Amino acid sequence: MIHSVLMAATKAADEAGTGLFNWQGTPIIIASCLLVLLISSRTIAKPHVGPKMPLGPLGPLFNDISVAGFLGAMSFGHILGVLAVMGLSGVLNNVQ
Repeated sequence: MIHSVLMAATKAADEAGTGLFNWQGTPIIIASCLLVLLISSRTIAKPHVGPKMPLGPLGPLFNDISVAGFLGAMSFGHILGVLAVMGLSGVLNNVQ
């Protein structure tokens, strides 16, 4: 059932000439997530409460933020990124 729905969506998108996925806004969303993570890791009142996010050698760059802080920052970063992509949709469509 799900496979047939995905196949129908792919066929409809291919007939429209757009493809199923539009990846133009992806760098904007990634940049907004990293920016929010950098800012939030320094401004959260208690960033070290709970288990630490295993970021390896990049841990000190992000202030060894906890898993909850990381998930919150990524969620808010995605919200801001999607809003930015929607706001820039006219500019992004002219690039094609």
